[in-house]
Amino acid sequence: MMRGLKKWRLFSLLAALTIFLSGCGEEYLSTLTPAGQVGRDQFNLLLLSSAIMALVIIVVVIIYVVALVKFRRKKVGEDVIPKQVEGSHTLEIVWTVIPILLLIVLAIPTVYYTYKHADVAAMDQVDEDGNKTNVTVNVKASLYWWEFEYPDLGIVTAQELVVPTDEKVYFNLKAADVKHSFWIPTAGGKMDTNVENVNQFYLEFDDASASLEQGVFYGKCAELCGPSHALMDFKVKTLERKDFNAWVETMKTSEHVADGELATQGEEIFNTSCIACHATSGAGTTGGMGPNLATFGDRNRVAGFMSHDEDSLKKWINNPQEYKPGNLMPQPETINDGKEFSEDQLDALAAYLMGLSVEK
Repeated sequence: MMRGLKKWRLFSLLAALTIFLSGCGEEYLSTLTPAGQVGRDQFNLLLLSSAIMALVIIVVVIIYVVALVKFRRKKVGEDVIPKQVEGSHTLEIVWTVIPILLLIVLAIPTVYYTYKHADVAAMDQVDEDGNKTNVTVNVKASLYWWEFEYPDLGIVTAQELVVPTDEKVYFNLKAADVKHSFWIPTAGGKMDTNVENVNQFYLEFDDASASLEQGVFYGKCAELCGPSHALMDFKVKTLERKDFNAWVETMKTSEHVADGELATQGEEIFNTSCIACHATSGAGTTGGMGPNLATFGDRNRVAGFMSHDEDSLKKWINNPQEYKPGNLMPQPETINDGKEFSEDQLDALAAYLMGLSVEK
């Protein structure tokens, strides 16, 4: 009875693990499907360390099984004591030297790649005209959103990072409030964003993200930073160089004109209630207190995790604390003369914000 119950418990555990593990391996999210050279280097280190651990486990299991089989009582008898090897200098040397060798095998490539991926000297390289040859992005992490400033290009965006493929993209990372951690699982490892200092590193992307299921890679905050830490997602669009250049030029000249009567009403409401915190132009060198909304209509999520549709947007505007507890976006009554937005006002705001696009 008890043996049968244990089997069912094991079966239930394996079934549950199957459900959870079925979500692993997606191209846009998994570290197991690296999207660039940095990710591949780190993935190879993962394979090396896993192989070393597997080797140790296999050797220990073989020794364990051999000891069980060779010295079982039925074979050697009740009164036989196997030869004792306690104090053997040879064995002590063997099981001291082998772990040291394994650590050296793992340490050499680890140290090499650590220094390689921390080398950001090329961030300041310029061409004959004095223009930077590589894309640099200043990342600012806030509760609970991300700002991406391109200082050499004069543009700012938020929540969706846009980068070129087949080249190194350099990052300056800093936090606006508490410690966060910048992580694009498919592209490379995590890097902390601190309030008091700037961390730097680079990533590379092989292919344009348009071919992915959702058209973007996913980025995460990997540092427990508050009640909505798990909702602090951002998206990464990777474009071929010519497409990236076209996107930059469009961002520099973006001028949003409300399309239609409803959107025009939304623009008026936005300019009296929201403009103090949110910019709607991609051109500039600094962001506002809230996310830049120049590309809001091009995003695929509202607030980083909700469906990108007007219904979700209205819910978010009407009660941001319900959906992202602890975020710093004010409740409607604090910016709308002490009143919540009416349904008509929410419809108008949604129509205006969904029209903020540089790609359509």
